[in-house]
Amino acid sequence: MDEVLKIVNDIKAGNIKPIYFLMGEEPYYIDKLSDYIEDKVLSEDEKGFNQTVLYGRDVTIEDIVSTAKRYPMMAERQVVIVKEAQDLSRTIDKIESYAENPMNSTVLVICYKYKTLDKRKKVTKLLAKNGIVYESKKLYENQVGDWIKRVLAGKKYSIEPKANAMLVEFLGTDLSKINNELEKLQIILPKGSTITPHHIEENIGFSKDFNVFELRKAIGDRNQLRAYTIADNFAQNPKDNPIVMTTSLVFGFFVQLLKYHGLKDKNPNNVAKVLGVNPFFLKDYDIALKNYPMRKVSQIVTSLRDVDVKSKGVGANALPQSDLLREMLFKIFN
Repeated sequence: MDEVLKIVNDIKAGNIKPIYFLMGEEPYYIDKLSDYIEDKVLSEDEKGFNQTVLYGRDVTIEDIVSTAKRYPMMAERQVVIVKEAQDLSRTIDKIESYAENPMNSTVLVICYKYKTLDKRKKVTKLLAKNGIVYESKKLYENQVGDWIKRVLAGKKYSIEPKANAMLVEFLGTDLSKINNELEKLQIILPKGSTITPHHIEENIGFSKDFNVFELRKAIGDRNQLRAYTIADNFAQNPKDNPIVMTTSLVFGFFVQLLKYHGLKDKNPNNVAKVLGVNPFFLKDYDIALKNYPMRKVSQIVTSLRDVDVKSKGVGANALPQSDLLREMLFKIFN
């Protein structure tokens, strides 16, 4: 995010590069930077003749270079944006000749999603020398919660830890999807609001009472009645609670417990860092640690591997989701 802000601030200050090569596994920041340049570099009057958007599937590198070499009309510069440029991955090296001597009156933006250029190649070095090469890396799951807080803080919102965890649990590391849901909440909540699990449930559709997060807590507390109640709810709403995701997240919970048992340094800060969890939730892990000795956790991890395989249809195509969930809980509690 800091690198993105630097690029944006440089553009605001008038330090505009002739090439922006935006690449990487995380499309969110590639789109954000591309949209910013598309919106801000030219005035509305200038855009009509001097802003061109191309798509990788429809053009060649030669087409891009030819467009980039045009002179602007009644403006200081033109902007050429190539979206979905990863479709040109087999020929992208041909941009090398243009990168060696780009037009100073052109701002060429290449959106190369889900892929990266080899940084040792001459083409990459030339792009970096005469422009900007930005790599948008995928966040790890344990980094997404902090990202959510930073994005919301920048827009004068905050979020409760449980609500934050619910978003990460159900949307994973897809920043674009998470941001879309956050924007929905910002439309209905006034600035200064704190987003709660109730807001998530009411406006995004995740139940604050019947979700994998609550299932894991019930399991950690050894609250069998609560765990089976949640599992029954899942079985009645399989589309909202896919069995593969449920077994995977429960399995991940016990893997974390296994790591916790093996830690010599059980200082809360170290535990939170190693497990990749918000310190707010460590009390839940502390309870589970007491309820499940290390040997039992090892047995559960082994058993859940089998349930996870079955949830994916291997050797158990006829088993309904309700039976798999009950089998999972039986192996955990017995």
